[in-house]
Amino acid sequence: MTRQQIAAIITLFSGAILAQTNLDLIAEHPSGKLYATQGKRVLVVKGTPEQMGQAHGALLKELIPNVTPRTMAVVASTYAATKGDWFYDRIEEIIKRSSPHTPKRFIQELNAIAQASGVEEKHIQQANFFPELFHCSGFAARNSATLDGKILHARVLDYMADIFLQKYTVLQVFIPEGYNAWMSVGYASFVGTVTAMNEHGLAIGEMGGGGEGDWDGIPMTWMLRDIMERAKTVREALEIIKNTPRTCEYYYVISDKSRDMLALYCTPTKVETLEAGQQDSRLPPIPKEMVMISGGDRAKELSKRLHQHEGKLTPQLMTEIIKRPVAMKSNLHNAVFSPETLDMWFADASLKKPACDMKYVHVNLKSIIDQYNAK
Repeated sequence: MTRQQIAAIITLFSGAILAQTNLDLIAEHPSGKLYATQGKRVLVVKGTPEQMGQAHGALLKELIPNVTPRTMAVVASTYAATKGDWFYDRIEEIIKRSSPHTPKRFIQELNAIAQASGVEEKHIQQANFFPELFHCSGFAARNSATLDGKILHARVLDYMADIFLQKYTVLQVFIPEGYNAWMSVGYASFVGTVTAMNEHGLAIGEMGGGGEGDWDGIPMTWMLRDIMERAKTVREALEIIKNTPRTCEYYYVISDKSRDMLALYCTPTKVETLEAGQQDSRLPPIPKEMVMISGGDRAKELSKRLHQHEGKLTPQLMTEIIKRPVAMKSNLHNAVFSPETLDMWFADASLKKPACDMKYVHVNLKSIIDQYNAK
């Protein structure tokens, strides 16, 4: 039996199971619902920015004050100790310089969250702009590189697990009026994204670089949200990135259901692209039909594992490939996307273990949206 035949059998017998996400309703609001699935919170909000923000703030009212201002105070003290600078001054500078480039609908949503949760607007804004102060691995594979030929996309977030954001994790599904529906591996009170996939099968993850202080543009988390809401393909996402005033230095892996994929290197002044299989002197060798972004020894180990498993990749195998040392001790969350089916497998860190060592949860974006819209 050929590899393709084996893959077809796997797809035939697992597809129906994977497509369904069983949700238990916890609470509801006229513009949203809070569910639980497999031990995870799932927040679905729908409507105008104000309506989505009101639902977010009301349904997560018990969690939000623990994130901001309390967790932000921990971040502030750590930043002051390591940088010798006052965190809140830098946040206010970021807000002042980047707000003119930020879509107004996002600020309206933040202010509605503040009103509904009883937390001051400035604290909600500080939480959503602070990722610009702190700067992970990602790869995508397709065709002959994966077992069934479908495109798969893995994202590793190595990011401040020691401030315990993992206590406030929320899988967020946004259904904004007039824009694409999409989901984000996120946190209470955060409405930007660093790990996301939309209803058209467009997926994205980022890796932070340098450039702190280059804040005259749209914050990265907001740009990724804008891409989720306005783009359907990798090439549309690329055009948004090229035509958007950008901040700092970031790397991205983007994929879509047509099996297109790109790795990007972006600064405020340039955008460099790597197509599937394209080699770059700054990275170890990349197998054909793949793109990859990582750094240091992590990149070498990731390259080794990808070559070793080329042609055999499945979502489950990808979760093994990104275990340490590809992931770091600060591994806050991981995700594996299947853009063609809208499936995602994700894991969050615990208080003692990195995300890569935790159980992965499976969700399907279409299933969640269908259940939310069902009467």
